[in-house]
Amino acid sequence: MSNQTLPLDDRLYHYLVDHSVHEPEVLVALRHETAQHPMAQMQIAPEQGQLMALLVQLLGVTKALEVGVFTGYSALRVVLAMPPEGKLVACDVSEEYTAIARRYWEQAGVAHKIDLRIAPATETLNQLIQADETNSFDFAFIDADKSGYPTYYEQALQLVRPGGLIVLDNVLWSGQVADPAVQDNRTNTLRRLNEAIHHDNRVVASLVPIADGLTLAMKKRC
Repeated sequence: MSNQTLPLDDRLYHYLVDHSVHEPEVLVALRHETAQHPMAQMQIAPEQGQLMALLVQLLGVTKALEVGVFTGYSALRVVLAMPPEGKLVACDVSEEYTAIARRYWEQAGVAHKIDLRIAPATETLNQLIQADETNSFDFAFIDADKSGYPTYYEQALQLVRPGGLIVLDNVLWSGQVADPAVQDNRTNTLRRLNEAIHHDNRVVASLVPIADGLTLAMKKRC
């Protein structure tokens, strides 16, 4: 028995995936294609997608937000977990990466549920705020440029309803956030944000050691 999170060697990791992850064939195909991409390290882990899908269903999410799409796996995971009326606003700056996403969204029959906006995410999120869509999203997933995380988090807090959930990826940053010898801008940005969220009385938060670290921050109801 252990009173802290177990380290995962390859054997235990594969056991975890084999006894947790359920993926439709379209998700498996997208994950395998993305694994051949030069930027494959940007892909979320399948067990992370499984957890996010579960959270989406538990929350009864019908309106979601994503910052950072890449090849579309996380968006597809979220949308497939939503009811038929569910909608996702997806923010990215790359036509090239999201062309792969569009192909699989069409194949899965959910492209009509995803509003992909190709523009800097801060602009798209500000547009949503200006359009009076504050407090209307049930769920937000942030997985984009780390320098933008503090801004995306603050904007998402405005857009997510009380009781809604903000999920931030890569918050352990391959363990570098805990290494004082690492002092680059992205690592320090994540350190400051992790500290800020830990002390943010607007949310109830938990940093979960899954994949590269996932922060779950529920906006308080009062």
